[in-house]
Amino acid sequence: MAPVLLSKTLDPLVGIFTGVFAYYLYENNPRTAPPQEERLLSLVRWKLAKRNEEAEALIPKEEQVDWQVLVREASKKQ
Repeated sequence: MAPVLLSKTLDPLVGIFTGVFAYYLYENNPRTAPPQEERLLSLVRWKLAKRNEEAEALIPKEEQVDWQVLVREASKKQ
């Protein structure tokens, strides 16, 4: 077993911080930065949009609710 450097709880936190900071530097360094469409945030947004489209495809058209229409109707009634 590896020796404890700082403490049992602080060592994992330092490791996580180091990893997140290293990834931040990787994405923002002008020499090594990936293109905008290949950055983590863009890829996560793409994946969520794809998952939402697949979920909407599973729901029949007659059961889908247009929330914007419902909000407009509710605001007119007030």
